[in-house]
Amino acid sequence: MRILIATVQTPFATGGAEVLVEDLRRALVEFGHRVDVIALPWGWTGSDSFMDHLAAFRLLDLTHSQGEPIDRLVAMKFPAYLIPHPNKVVWLMHQQRQAYELWDDQLGLSQVAGGQQIRDLIYQADRLGLQEAREIFTISKTVTRRLKSSLSIPSTPLPPPPRNAERLYTAEAEDYLFFPSRLSPWKRQQLVLKALAKTQEDVRIRFAGFREDSPELKSLELQASELGVQDRVEWLGLLSEPDYLECFARSLAVLFPPYDEDYGYITVEAMLASKPVITCTDSGGPLEWVLHDATGWVSEPRPEALATVFDQVWRQRAKAEELGINGRDRWHRLSVSWHEIADRLLS
Repeated sequence: MRILIATVQTPFATGGAEVLVEDLRRALVEFGHRVDVIALPWGWTGSDSFMDHLAAFRLLDLTHSQGEPIDRLVAMKFPAYLIPHPNKVVWLMHQQRQAYELWDDQLGLSQVAGGQQIRDLIYQADRLGLQEAREIFTISKTVTRRLKSSLSIPSTPLPPPPRNAERLYTAEAEDYLFFPSRLSPWKRQQLVLKALAKTQEDVRIRFAGFREDSPELKSLELQASELGVQDRVEWLGLLSEPDYLECFARSLAVLFPPYDEDYGYITVEAMLASKPVITCTDSGGPLEWVLHDATGWVSEPRPEALATVFDQVWRQRAKAEELGINGRDRWHRLSVSWHEIADRLLS
């Protein structure tokens, strides 16, 4: 088949979404298909021009290329799924979150001039573009739940494996919890620092996965100093793949307590490294994998509650190891694979 993967990208910004698109492209090519990616530029615009930008996606004709038909359009993100195609399938990473579950957040559209008008346009566009699809898949049960709750549109969860699934391994644990993630209020590094200040044990945390010139880093370093925990945290920045994998392998447990995460590769990476995951009751995607006291710990998103879990992990090394093994076994039982994803997207 000739397959076109349609997505959007903010210029000069690369993250998990871009990784997922490239992994899908690579998998489909390995299965014998001709595949290309069209990544259209996208960023927030004022309400006066927002309709024009959405209309541009509707005007794209991607049914043929060089005189040959494009057999399947796989759309991944808003507003790429507005592109019309008779054989369009959506594999949804998330809706435009600032218009939905993050509407009232400090970064939500409610804080933007003309935000209500933009939100209304997004709702109308989503109903149009998504209901045209032959089928709608999502990357997690969390995204499926949001879509059903907000627009009453059904979909099927189809989670992806992490890119480094075959290279993750485990080793003897050292004295640290590992928190790999970009620095963001939604990832809640601030909450983790507050929890660390309330621990009774000498818990130590290694943070990684961010640029060392990130403006959020200085604020977090200052917070750690004010809380008196600066000697118990390490800011590792962006790691090479070998160092990244080793940090997973030698951690006591992996920390990932975001707010309402779409999916969370970090969770399944930890499971494949046989490490238990510490997450929160409102963390979204990680809760699909982390079973409290079975494959990790699920805490209330309060410093005192998280501190109690940190101390428990520090004191109960054998149990942490047992829960990590449980998590690895659970992942393998679920048989998540690119073969299944390709079959579902192209059937």
